[in-house]
Amino acid sequence: MRFDHPVGRGYAAGVVPVSHAAAFALAAFIIIVIPGPNVLFAIGRALALGRRSAILSVAGTVAGSLVPLLAVALGLGAVLTASAALFLIVKIAGAAYLIYLGIATIRHRKKLVAALSAEVPDADAKRVLRQGFVVGATNPKTMVFFGAVLPQFTAPESGSLPAQLLVLGLIFLVIQALSDGLWALLAATARTWFARSPRRLEAIGSTGGLMIIGVGTSVAFSGTN
Repeated sequence: MRFDHPVGRGYAAGVVPVSHAAAFALAAFIIIVIPGPNVLFAIGRALALGRRSAILSVAGTVAGSLVPLLAVALGLGAVLTASAALFLIVKIAGAAYLIYLGIATIRHRKKLVAALSAEVPDADAKRVLRQGFVVGATNPKTMVFFGAVLPQFTAPESGSLPAQLLVLGLIFLVIQALSDGLWALLAATARTWFARSPRRLEAIGSTGGLMIIGVGTSVAFSGTN
């Protein structure tokens, strides 16, 4: 798929083509389903405090993910529209960081195992939500994905770039809520299964890291004009 650059084009309203939205949903799913800070936090809550706290944690992280989304859609989107050079810099920097993040995921896959024994202090609903919000708002994987990958799936001829970024971002958040929620529920109901074979989580981390590297490489070599 070719991703055109939006410089020099402005429209009143933005509609993301179905093909772009579908391709983005696939890329987002690959990134989201891989255990990262949000998932580790939810797993820790699920294992220590049960389903309720796990679901509240997911709600908090999804809400927190709105922070980088709005920053990109309302700020970076306008800047990228006016600067082809900055668009290229952001793309290359983001692709490089995604590759780095993939390598780091492989190297630190044992952290998934550590989550099994993590002790999380008791917390009420507001505290769990607040902590989840902070985790979501500061998740580097989400920041990089919104900043570097999100713009690649916009269609300049379809309208406003910020509006398209918001639409794509909302697709991301829906997938995030479903995927992270499933991880949390699995952790809450399958603790014994995970505990019997920590290598299962390590394998997930390794595979996930390779997939992140693949997404980063794809972004680096996507067309820009």
